[in-house]
Amino acid sequence: MRKTLLSAAALAAALLASMSAAKAEDLVFKIVNDTPGTLERFYSSPVGVDDWEEDIFGDKVVAPGETMEITIADGRSVCKYDMRFEFTEDSKIDDLEDSQDLCQLGTYTIHLK
Repeated sequence: MRKTLLSAAALAAALLASMSAAKAEDLVFKIVNDTPGTLERFYSSPVGVDDWEEDIFGDKVVAPGETMEITIADGRSVCKYDMRFEFTEDSKIDDLEDSQDLCQLGTYTIHLK
């Protein structure tokens, strides 16, 4: 009986540790829209991946001057991501692309050159 309890406790501890490790891999940063246009879509994928993954904003937008917290919880253990920002058509701003080390990034400000 005691051996079963110790095994169950060890299993529970291992599960908690693995859940914490997975959460630690989440990449969290803020996007600041310092442009006159509304950001409508944001895509990211690890550097070297040929396709953009799904739109991270979903049904949300980031208006001029607004900030949005982004969490990339894709379970990957990479830091360097390509990013693509698309604006609403009436913004008349071309799509922007960049690459960043998201593990080191706290805030990313989008501005026009």
